[in-house]
This record gives sequence, structure tokens and C-alpha cells, in this order.
Amino acid sequence: MPRKAYSKTGRYCRLTFKLPVDESVETVALCGEFNDWNPTVHRMTHRKDGSFSLTLSLPSGQQYRYRYLLNGDRWENDPAADGYVSNPYGGDDSLVDV
Repeated sequence: MPRKAYSKTGRYCRLTFKLPVDESVETVALCGEFNDWNPTVHRMTHRKDGSFSLTLSLPSGQQYRYRYLLNGDRWENDPAADGYVSNPYGGDDSLVDV
């Protein structure tokens, strides 16, 4: 699951998403309900270990659907998600509970 760190007030949660990928992946975007599924808003950083990561803060007390968009054309779920929810396209979305 994404690493979670709550603010002192508990109103926000700082989430660190990390996705290990194979060498063929050049770009990863984190898309979800928190950014209207826009692939240009949260581009993930390529790390030295070959994975991609991104940290963002979201209001706590909610669940958010999300997926990763690899190389701009392949959707992947988070293997470490808190859960999965069916989407209207015949697949599943990853779910994070904050």
C-alpha cells in the first residue's frame, strides 16, 4: 500500500506511491479521483532503483480510486493497494483508504 503519514491534526494524509516496473517503462503518471484522472498532473519520478514514486497530500477520511498510466498507453493497478473496485470499463481500479 502507499506509505501514509498523517498530519498532526489528522485532516490530511501524505501518501507516497511507489511502483516497481521493468526496463521498458519510461514514464508513469498517477491518475485518480484526486486529479480527475488527468495524466499530466502527477507525473512520477524515476528513481535510481528503477521504480517510480510520487508523494502527495490528500484530505483524510476518504477512499480514492487510482491507477498508473505507463508510457501513456497502458493502465496498471497498484499491486500494494488497500483494495480494488470495479470500474465502468470492465476492469478494476486501485483503492487507497486515508
